[in-house]
Amino acid sequence: MGTAVGGERSVPRYVQIAEEIVQQIRAGVLKPGEMVPSESELVDRYGVSGGTIRKAMVEVRASGLVETRHGKGSIVKDRPPVRHRSSDRFRRSLRQGGKAAYLAESAQSGATAKVSVLYIGPMEAPEDAARRLGVSAGTQVLARRRLYFRNGTPVETATSYLPWDVVKDIPELFAENPGGGGIYARLEDHGHEFAEFVETLQARPASKAEASELALSAGAPVVHLVREARTTEGRVVEVCDTLMAADQFIFEYRIPAAD
Repeated sequence: MGTAVGGERSVPRYVQIAEEIVQQIRAGVLKPGEMVPSESELVDRYGVSGGTIRKAMVEVRASGLVETRHGKGSIVKDRPPVRHRSSDRFRRSLRQGGKAAYLAESAQSGATAKVSVLYIGPMEAPEDAARRLGVSAGTQVLARRRLYFRNGTPVETATSYLPWDVVKDIPELFAENPGGGGIYARLEDHGHEFAEFVETLQARPASKAEASELALSAGAPVVHLVREARTTEGRVVEVCDTLMAADQFIFEYRIPAAD
């Protein structure tokens, strides 16, 4: 590695190449769906070794702008812009206006949203969801599993777990479309008034199955978010286990400074 004038370290050549490729993608020179030039083409273009190009492509993949397809090389992702998730997404006014949180956010960002329901029905509560719901692991709960799309691209999976004694008399919660405002509106219609929503987040690499479901490269970063919906009586009436493509979300929260 060389040294610049004044004793500062020079930027490695592979980093310079990676930055140039990333800039070409962001500027639209390399468009969504197009292949990044092959290793041999980049070797010829930049006059460097194949090892340098491979190191550069590691950096490019880390940007989240390309995905690697086995035997085909790297392709520029055709994925929608990042959208915001904020502390305002569960406001009662949105539910009363007939908008579920995901659809409300997507509409605000100008995106086309779609929700595909994968499963609705009884399920034995997994250990973590059972603990949060205050029931024994294996207790029967209602599970609602969905796959969320933004502009045709899968960006999020979510499974809601709800206590059976709460949902058994709310038929809308067993339907694919629970009605305006989503499941939270139906729960409040039946007397379960919400006091707060508590979320925990963890960033990690996607498993092979998760990457496949969200159309991600193997090992791409995802955000695992688990939310508890708590009522004014202190009961958790829903646990939502969510997995999101990390490059699709910016998490924006308002934190009160006063007591």
